[in-house]
Amino acid sequence: MSTGEKIGIVAFVLASALFVLWGPVWSIFPLAGFILVCLAAPFLTGFGFFLPVICRGSRSIRCVSLTFDDGPDRTTTPLVLTLLETYQVPATFFVTGKNARRNPDLIARILDQGHTIGNHTYSHDPLIMLKSAQRLKEEIIKTQTVLAANGIRPLVFRPPAGITNPKLGPVLAELGLSAVNFSCRAMDKGNRRISGIASKILHRVKPGDIILLHDSTPWTENHETRDNTVLFSFLTELERLLNGLKTRKLSVVPLSELIGQAVMEQSLPERQGLR
Repeated sequence: MSTGEKIGIVAFVLASALFVLWGPVWSIFPLAGFILVCLAAPFLTGFGFFLPVICRGSRSIRCVSLTFDDGPDRTTTPLVLTLLETYQVPATFFVTGKNARRNPDLIARILDQGHTIGNHTYSHDPLIMLKSAQRLKEEIIKTQTVLAANGIRPLVFRPPAGITNPKLGPVLAELGLSAVNFSCRAMDKGNRRISGIASKILHRVKPGDIILLHDSTPWTENHETRDNTVLFSFLTELERLLNGLKTRKLSVVPLSELIGQAVMEQSLPERQGLR
């Protein structure tokens, strides 16, 4: 039973009791409160209102995990991978099926370096949660099919922008996937606001956090152009973040280690790299 179902039952019982004790007017309040919570819940990425959502690991150990959304990107992802290799840091890439199909070599490189991959829908439609359960299921399956060509089956799914709805739980259960969101981010708007990414995250980060980053091509602050200067600024921010985590004695570990469950199955011979 989901958190939403439990709260709904409590609201109904409370409304019924108030109806009996004080009349129909009072019974409206718990039901109205429940409706308001339902409206807000999709945007509360760590709430797990409609389904179980993993958003962090244990706070008792000084470890965090890095996740990158929306790639792989032809320009940015190779540079991110080079930086991660330099620092010997693992990450999980929540890729879209559309980008994975366009860049199978980057998917292979991600895996060859020992990183893991999660499902982030096929098209990254920001309105996907407003569409039918069948459409959502098709988006996820299509991405799984693309990634199967690389010999992997992701076991974790991250919805676009971390938004959930009542349809998502049954779909993920049917497909054998777990929902994984995040607990720390810089509000970078998908790399459209890169200034201060490192400082924002380092100011907020705590042990056990799943950190959200993006490996889509960064834009300038006015959201109008993309160039090498902006890309260099993004990589500088990422390097500052990695150094800052080290200074704070926060070890970056694989997502599977942080959350205590596998995030990907591999059907091809195991690749060498970070684990």
